[in-house]
Amino acid sequence: MYGTLEMAERVSNKQVILNNYVSGFPKESDMSMASNTIELKVPKDDSNAVLLKNLYLSCDPYMRPRMKKLEGSYVESFKPGSPICGLGVGKVLDSGHEGFKKGDLVWGMTGWEEYSLVTAPESLFKIQHTDVPLSYYTGILGMPGMTAYAGFYEVCSPKVGEYVFVSAASGAVGQLVGQFAKLMGCYVVGSAGSKDKVDFLKNKFGFDDAFNYKEEEDLNAALKRYFPEGIDIYFENVGGKMLDAVLLNMRLRGRIAVCGMISQYNLDKPEGVCNLMNLIPQRIRMEAFLVSDYYHLYPKYLEMIIPYIKEEKVVYVEDTAEGLENAPAALVGLFSGRNFGKQVVAVARE
Repeated sequence: MYGTLEMAERVSNKQVILNNYVSGFPKESDMSMASNTIELKVPKDDSNAVLLKNLYLSCDPYMRPRMKKLEGSYVESFKPGSPICGLGVGKVLDSGHEGFKKGDLVWGMTGWEEYSLVTAPESLFKIQHTDVPLSYYTGILGMPGMTAYAGFYEVCSPKVGEYVFVSAASGAVGQLVGQFAKLMGCYVVGSAGSKDKVDFLKNKFGFDDAFNYKEEEDLNAALKRYFPEGIDIYFENVGGKMLDAVLLNMRLRGRIAVCGMISQYNLDKPEGVCNLMNLIPQRIRMEAFLVSDYYHLYPKYLEMIIPYIKEEKVVYVEDTAEGLENAPAALVGLFSGRNFGKQVVAVARE
């Protein structure tokens, strides 16, 4: 026997490495492919860890700030020379944690690599519903879905018949916010960056109307055209000039859920906002939020969203890049609007 039963298999492990901190718009060349070897067993000195085979990786806008040196942020910077990390779906190959066993499917934070040793598995969610596409756990059944749910229902407290505006509306979060608002009986308009995306918002996701912000010289005038009576709820994904225009069009006691500001992530000097004074006379509540503050509601969210998916009351669109080697291009594409729906990277199909 000579102890061969004790030996774990070692395999090659492709990884996406951040080369250096990034200034301005990210490029594919800011990342590179590397490979090391990994033992397909949890090390004895890391008895609480979980070893994953990564199946799907999520490309998300919040990853852009992590590509620069951050201080005092809620997330840490990626480390140049090391694999970047993000949310993903994986299969447990070995586990030292009592909450996970070999064969379990999970979603949560993992490395941009073929195999990851997760040393803080408490942050992983075990996948219970496998009768839906596993990739959905990077989106509608994962962090973006919870973001849409928490931001719309918990932060905005919507009421039937209210006027709702969603920026970056064809993205992973925006497409869901718009559909949730329609299910609530709200009037919903979204903005996106191409004619095809605008058509999708109206014809696929059921938005009442939509516009291409790139074709609007005056965003304030555009919003007045689509919301002649003003906006009750603004789901903020963009920031900058769009936020400034929205502030001029909010109704009395309107609510703004600040989810993200993708227009600012690649600027060395962020744009200022000029119309904050409008918060006062209109008594507007503008609240930023982190989805992690609402993960305790995840079971409640699943109870709502799983039937919606099965009854096709909510639809979800993904843009899938095949192979880890195409992950850098997929991530970079977020910031030029190249993706159509939720950007996913398929690393392996089990």
